[in-house]
Amino acid sequence: MKLITKELEKRFAEVGDQSHSSNPLIIAKFFNPCGSQTWYASEIFPNGTCYGYVTGFDYDEFGYFSIHELESLKLPFGLHVERDRFFKEIRFKELIKEQDIER
Repeated sequence: MKLITKELEKRFAEVGDQSHSSNPLIIAKFFNPCGSQTWYASEIFPNGTCYGYVTGFDYDEFGYFSIHELESLKLPFGLHVERDRFFKEIRFKELIKEQDIER
């Protein structure tokens, strides 16, 4: 699965820089279908690096992650990191309430 579509690229460009926002708009969600890791992207840069909120590792945090690395991960059973095609844009503070994410 291609994680970043042309439509997503366009939407990220429309929203632009959110680095100074304490409540960024989360535009896309990527997840490990056989694990607990989830990546919520609020920005993407031309080199394929995203900025967003990452959960499911030792601790949850905002940070950078590479779409190219996510696409190249080989998971058990031949699975790959997937994009949640049904994810609706949401503000970060709403997301953590809705998903009951620890902060």
